[in-house]
Amino acid sequence: MRGVGGPGVGVSPDRWTGSWESAPSGTAAALPGAAVRNVVHLSVGGRAVRVRLSNRFGSAPLRLGAVTVALRAAGPGALPGTLRVATFGGARTVTVPPGEDTVTDPVPLSVRRAADLLVTVATPGDDGPATFHRTALQTSYIAPRGAGRAADEDGAAYTTTVGCWYYVTGVDVLGPATGSVVAFGDSLTDGNGSTPDTNRRWPDRLADRLRADRLGVLNAGISGNRLLRDGAGPSALARLDADALDRTGVRVLVVLEGINDIKGVPTADVVSAYSAAYRTLVARAHARGVRVVGVTLTPYGGFPAYTAAREAVRQRVNAFIRTGGVFDAVADADAALRDPAEPTRLLPAYDPGDHLHFNDTGMARLAGLVLRALPG
Repeated sequence: MRGVGGPGVGVSPDRWTGSWESAPSGTAAALPGAAVRNVVHLSVGGRAVRVRLSNRFGSAPLRLGAVTVALRAAGPGALPGTLRVATFGGARTVTVPPGEDTVTDPVPLSVRRAADLLVTVATPGDDGPATFHRTALQTSYIAPRGAGRAADEDGAAYTTTVGCWYYVTGVDVLGPATGSVVAFGDSLTDGNGSTPDTNRRWPDRLADRLRADRLGVLNAGISGNRLLRDGAGPSALARLDADALDRTGVRVLVVLEGINDIKGVPTADVVSAYSAAYRTLVARAHARGVRVVGVTLTPYGGFPAYTAAREAVRQRVNAFIRTGGVFDAVADADAALRDPAEPTRLLPAYDPGDHLHFNDTGMARLAGLVLRALPG
């Protein structure tokens, strides 16, 4: 791991590094006049932050009437003295064209690793569908009458809770971190099966273990996402740049993607399509100086969509991931998380009950596998 992001000799200058990410997965109804207080959990800290906000899937220009950041005290309440107003080229408001993202100016705010940050976005008008991340597994808050409320330290106006992230898709920090790892995948990476509001997704657990290496971890998982086809969000191939390679300070890409193609409708059963897609992902990452870890697809026997024919496809795809020589390293999650007595199923200790996703214990196990596979 020291070769990826170790501190080396001497003191490195501060640099911008990705500390948190949410990949846009689609749209929700606009919230005209509201303020959304998104709760995000940082992986690495620094002395300033900047926030990425998205109108990627919007159909009309998006006017952001106010954006603030603050450290969280509890619930929607800000830690006193930490709330800051974000600007855009010095202005407190900005209009984001449809299909585009915007990034705030640097905001002077000291944040520690594993801190909860409140990113509040006020939208004064009905600007059409709101770009959001559906499966946050994190409670955020809405002030339905949000005019002037983005700057509230007190969270009393934030009377509605929501399990999605609206508009905010990334936080960078200026500090001593040496780069970031992007976890790129579907619901297994998004965190389904883990305990909500506890940050026990496997990318969170990986971030905990990378503390000494000063590497941020960015979760680019989208529940329902596919490698080969658009559906729940753009396909992995379509979103690779926006959700991974264009993020700040990326050093390593970890790919766990493909099970939704195998078990979805229509079934994708041509294994050469998977191998071609993985080769394309890796080639594009290598062209940007990013190394790639491939993760084998885990078993899902007992899940309603399971069939013997689909299992045969999974086995052949995994054989390519293990032996195809495409990835810089491989984390064999299939071997580690399957039940030795029934290899088509997850080990019960890792199964939250749906026979597809991972519980908190399974998430921690996968984080350990990825940690050991990171290029050194």
